Amino acid sequence: MEQKRTGRTLAEKIFESHLVDKPFGEAWVLRLDAVFCHEITTPVAINDLVSKDMDRVFDPAKIKAVIDHVTPAKDSKTALQGKILRDWARRHGIKDFFDIGRNGVCHALFPEKGFVRPGYTIIMGDSHTCTHGAFGAFAAGVGTTDLEVGILKGVCAFKPPVTMRINLEGHLKGGVTAKDVILAVIAKIGVSGATDKVMEFRGPVVDSLSMEGRMTLCNMAIEAGGTSGVCMPDMTTVNYLWPFIGPDGEGQFATKEAALAAYKAWWSDEDAHYESIINLDCSTLEPVATIGYKPDQVRPIAELQGTKVDQVYIGSCTNGRIEDLREAAAVLKGRKIADSVRGILSPATPEVYAQALKEGLIQIFMDAGFCVTNPTCGACLGMSNGVLAEGEVCASTTNRNFYGRMGKGGMVHLMSPASAAATAIKGYITKAEDLD
Repeated sequence: MEQKRTGRTLAEKIFESHLVDKPFGEAWVLRLDAVFCHEITTPVAINDLVSKDMDRVFDPAKIKAVIDHVTPAKDSKTALQGKILRDWARRHGIKDFFDIGRNGVCHALFPEKGFVRPGYTIIMGDSHTCTHGAFGAFAAGVGTTDLEVGILKGVCAFKPPVTMRINLEGHLKGGVTAKDVILAVIAKIGVSGATDKVMEFRGPVVDSLSMEGRMTLCNMAIEAGGTSGVCMPDMTTVNYLWPFIGPDGEGQFATKEAALAAYKAWWSDEDAHYESIINLDCSTLEPVATIGYKPDQVRPIAELQGTKVDQVYIGSCTNGRIEDLREAAAVLKGRKIADSVRGILSPATPEVYAQALKEGLIQIFMDAGFCVTNPTCGACLGMSNGVLAEGEVCASTTNRNFYGRMGKGGMVHLMSPASAAATAIKGYITKAEDLD
């Protein structure tokens, strides 16, 4: 008697709907809905394709490109990287190319432009591509060879997805954010706890988060080894995408209810199989920060109280969105940062910057003593706009605290925007609720 098939996870549904070929073994060749590109990894792929006389793109409308890691260029090398990407985009008629002045951090800019949809398959030569799974998409960072094939043919090969389910139960106390939650998850399972797996975030905490919060969760799936992080697309997703998918946009859906019904088809089935299930009661969580040089080395901020810092950085693809700026500005309003601290704010996109100006948030940061930069990834990976000197310590809203990540010999403590703002005021690690 034939055994009844079990249900499928969201990732399995996406894989099956995009399957082009199974050439051998566990290799599944998937059709891609989008290929995202930036100026650090893509020029290597471009130059290799040119050298092979294969300078073509599968569909210029499905390729999105941006200069974001070092912007504006800081030297001749980074200027050349930008030029290679810029010339390539012009050569192939890639209209969604975001050059200096229109550019922002890729994993904030591309969702903001409506380029990520439930059920999509997306690749990019960037490990934090997993961010886009917040929309119910399968999005993964890839190496140069896979990026070249994606650009040329619009396909990419993956192993069948293995999914671990992360149930985020309870509710968040005041002052606890999505950043605290994902750091707690990574601390629980370790930096290799989700290696080669899709991390499916479920539960009432996820349901309560905005799309910005969900992107923060999924952004750091890679820090636990995950291929991608995913959330189920719901009305929060629909509302975020409505300007693009509704009657005033592409006209894909006449009503939000119709969009929700279509997106729910991607939800994991109730009887889907999971490789493992992790339960985390978020009701007991406190604001946290990392110690050491691994993202799973996490402690309550109360235990790190008094640790001096030289710099505070607020920005990045993890926490540079408008919600993050509001969170930090609420702590900074009417206060000054310590004289011993350099405060740096990098709004993630021009739209975030403009909205922060409109709301008076930029003025709050400047009155507090922050330097406000253009949108850039530069400080996060120690390339520009906030590099640490040897022996310096930074409280940062970014995603990696590896040795030398923000500058050779520097130490990075990862934390939420609110905690970073409070730390800037005191000059040492502290949480917002402990301010006078």
